[in-house]
Amino acid sequence: MSSRPPSPSTRSSTSLDHEHAHDDRSLTILYATETGTAQDVADRLARLCRCLHIRARVHNTDVYPPTELINEHLVLFVVSTTGSGREPRGMTPLWQMLLRADLPDDLFEDLAFAVFGLGDSSYEKFCWPGKLLSRRLQQLGANELCARGEGDEQHHLGVEGALGPWAEKLSEVLLQLYPLPEGMTRDMLDDLPPPRVSILDGKPGTQLTRKDPLVTDREYHTATLTCNRRTTATDWYQDVRHFEFRLDETVEYEPGDVAVIHPEAMPLDVESFLACIGFANTADDPVKIEHILEDQSLPDHLPTTTTIREIFTRYVDINAVPRRSFFALLKHFTTDEMERDKLEEFLNGEEGADDLYEYCQRPRRTIREVLEEFRSARIPRDYVFDLFPPLRPRQFSIASSIKRHPRSVQLCIAIVQYRTMLKIPRRGVCTTWLAGLQPGYQLRIGFQKGFITVPNDTTPVLCVGPGTGVAPMRAVIQQRVHDGVSGNTLYFGCRSESRDHHYGDEWRALTESGTLVYRAAFSRDGPEGESRTYVQDLIRADAKRIWELVGEREAWVYISGSANKMPAAVRAALAYAIQSEGGRTEEEAKEYVARMEREGRLVEECWS
Repeated sequence: MSSRPPSPSTRSSTSLDHEHAHDDRSLTILYATETGTAQDVADRLARLCRCLHIRARVHNTDVYPPTELINEHLVLFVVSTTGSGREPRGMTPLWQMLLRADLPDDLFEDLAFAVFGLGDSSYEKFCWPGKLLSRRLQQLGANELCARGEGDEQHHLGVEGALGPWAEKLSEVLLQLYPLPEGMTRDMLDDLPPPRVSILDGKPGTQLTRKDPLVTDREYHTATLTCNRRTTATDWYQDVRHFEFRLDETVEYEPGDVAVIHPEAMPLDVESFLACIGFANTADDPVKIEHILEDQSLPDHLPTTTTIREIFTRYVDINAVPRRSFFALLKHFTTDEMERDKLEEFLNGEEGADDLYEYCQRPRRTIREVLEEFRSARIPRDYVFDLFPPLRPRQFSIASSIKRHPRSVQLCIAIVQYRTMLKIPRRGVCTTWLAGLQPGYQLRIGFQKGFITVPNDTTPVLCVGPGTGVAPMRAVIQQRVHDGVSGNTLYFGCRSESRDHHYGDEWRALTESGTLVYRAAFSRDGPEGESRTYVQDLIRADAKRIWELVGEREAWVYISGSANKMPAAVRAALAYAIQSEGGRTEEEAKEYVARMEREGRLVEECWS
């Protein structure tokens, strides 16, 4: 952020949507999400507020102006955790504004807030963005009105294990702030809520032309597919592909940035689903959508006139694994007594939650499969956006440098396909759609800023990118080589040199040219019975050179890939090199790595 947040004296003139900013019963809910869980929680909190007769304004941090926060008086934050403990990209501008050193410590003295974080306790930095946000707001004078909640995916009840109790505590606090007026009672959250939209029949004879809803969004750009090539062996278990898109206009992006792609559901899946829920006969009739409940979100870029088929193709996700809120709403539309009883059991305390986990989450049962079993459900079309989650865009790390490939963007994507514990095949909605596209296909692609920055001088860089984590590393190296900088090192890891060695020919060519030091770990190519070798093992073996890079030459380090055990193992390997070759104690070596991260010399671009 380049501009200073407005001072309290300018609040009224800069208000975003605050004609009732300080009315007796209002608050704002801000959510930061990448997978949609935080959005679902935000919608649920908005329904809770409605039951308490409190008006909630709900905003995604993607579109919320950071400087508007000064105008708020009560905010509920719902913040997910990405990768190894980072905030969602859509929250980064807000977070960067809050971190400014020139902010006064009483900036938010008139702000009350509460934070509900979402994360996975199997990772070291569990709910880290929520923790940091809570601490920073208090440093700037804000008042935390309710102790922070932390939803844990590892809890046997999932996020619900913490959300339910936290929401009840929040209710108590809100009722203290906003006592119910005389004669008014609290509505029940389990009652059937009103639908967030009204879906009306379109005018007879209305002709709809199917067009990409992103055409009018200036954040997206027209791209033509020019290459869709499998990079793994045809007999390999994993299908990884290299995609190239030609852009119709000049677009600027940097190494580490991500491409945003909105997928479509497969036509056969949509057709069978429409038949299952009884919408097939009217699926292509024009309908008009009116947003009734402004405190409940709708899918991005949703047009006001469309068809039911288009809604299930582009805007809601029929292949998602449903959350508890899906079953809580579905019970209202189920007419068969046995089916309704089963849904009630799923919603009945911890025992029911365990049954729901075994039925749904553990086997990764999809919404489509659930509705094929609960066949008595008659879903009113007005409740489509309440019952079904939005079909979210997917983010992919860019695998090319715009300097090397002007007006082009390249991606390295693993096509998601696996079998569940029930031996049912599963396919990723977006990656399956992309895999089926032919050269010449046009789509709209957005671009988002990533976490990586590249030194603008000859400072060495050390890239660690196993698997498809090599994508942003390829962008970094391409740009450095284009700029004539040769101090580049890449550690790559995969299972087999002959089967999933992504861009191996490129790395060999750069090594021969003297612009890259390349080290590769092929974990399944070693002799049977010997321990497997991973990137962290190579880093430990190269401890002397690693210390020369990060200790003596102050190299920048990038770690990219799956946010499971790899990032922590790589950091431990770096600490080992610093300790063994740099003469540090174990604790000093760990602190050295931590300081590198604080200074921006170590960046993780990882995903769950």
